[in-house]
Amino acid sequence: MVGIIVDSSSLALGALVGTLLSKYLSRNFVRQMNQVFGICAMGMGINSIILVENLPAVVLAVVLGTVIGLMLHLGEKLHMIGEKMESIITHGSGTFRSSGEAEREAYLALLVTAIVLFCANGTGIYGSLDAGMTGNLTILLAKAVLDFFTAIAFACTLGPVLAVVAVPQFCVFTVLFLLAKLIFPLTTPSMIADFKSVGGFLLIATGCRIAKMEDFPIADMIPAMLLVMPISWMWTSYIVPLM
Repeated sequence: MVGIIVDSSSLALGALVGTLLSKYLSRNFVRQMNQVFGICAMGMGINSIILVENLPAVVLAVVLGTVIGLMLHLGEKLHMIGEKMESIITHGSGTFRSSGEAEREAYLALLVTAIVLFCANGTGIYGSLDAGMTGNLTILLAKAVLDFFTAIAFACTLGPVLAVVAVPQFCVFTVLFLLAKLIFPLTTPSMIADFKSVGGFLLIATGCRIAKMEDFPIADMIPAMLLVMPISWMWTSYIVPLM
């Protein structure tokens, strides 16, 4: 639990620091830093994807997971959650009520991106499972350092509402930590590698969105992380022997 507490605390602290620094940083500086963090996220994604063991299974999981996410309208639901979070923090006055609708939509889109990046990151999910099973905190502590600086950059635009994202992050990672002893014995090294690869695809999509290169439906891609392990197992158990 220590790693999860440190990670969530670093996110909340980074959000508060970023909110304070936003008064002194220009919009151009924030925009360029977002581009840098976008590239970093894509680099982390590529590093995860090269670990893949069963690429067809991973691609199938990403495609089917995205289809399910789109059918369930996960992106729209996260968008609504983002609106409620922003409304609660600003007590209904809304920082962007006086701004144009387009600017508000861009703000909420960035908030949804932050929620997915911090709460559904493959590195964080795997780190929580690893900590629960082996007690190894290395992955979560490394992620805490990255989350701190990433939160600073995001908070320059999102403000204090980003600190609230630490709450669902803590809840998600804690559940995974507690379930780790049940999940890990059922996995194989290839299933873990494919799981991290799917997380890599999400990171690349997230990086493109942060850098404003392409607006991928990252929230709708989340179900892929639930599908990849069973699909990877079925692929290695039934398809590979036929080749």
